[in-house]
Amino acid sequence: MRTSIFIVALAAAALTAANATAAPKWQQPKTLPQQLAVARDATAKYVDGLSRAKADGYQILTKMIPNMGYHFINPAVKGFDLRKPPILVYEHQGAAWRLAALEWVFPAKPATAPVPGARYGTFGAACHYKDGTVVFASAAVECAPTAPATGAKFNFWHGPLVTMHIWLWYPNPLGIFSGMNSLASVFNKG
Repeated sequence: MRTSIFIVALAAAALTAANATAAPKWQQPKTLPQQLAVARDATAKYVDGLSRAKADGYQILTKMIPNMGYHFINPAVKGFDLRKPPILVYEHQGAAWRLAALEWVFPAKPATAPVPGARYGTFGAACHYKDGTVVFASAAVECAPTAPATGAKFNFWHGPLVTMHIWLWYPNPLGIFSGMNSLASVFNKG
């Protein structure tokens, strides 16, 4: 009996100590340079190649969008967290893949900018297919079960979206929040 009470007391003490020393819940830094540093530290593992991103659950979302890149989405990532972007934008040349930008999408423009100076773009309602094919469609019922040109299986449909890019890993003369990047045009042919 004493042993049971001691084990319960020890377990309670360990739990209390663990909770007392646990790091406080992460809070996003307030300044843009601090926020970009957090995002950069968190996404550095994805810079050179797709293997780590794929291992972490990212899958093709779009084929090459000119002056932007190939988009890879992690459907498990929800909400806004600089450390976990739901979309990674890659440039592709030959056999090499290089992370260029991070992207978040919203159903409407956020009432409060998630980062200082944020600028937004739009992406129309669309059907997405497993190979990255995108077909714009105003309703899910318009999505064919397979992509018209490639035969890839249907993945999902979404309504119109507001987008926010952060060109963290590739320079953009239009600014870090611009949706398009003229310097990425060299990758337009993949």
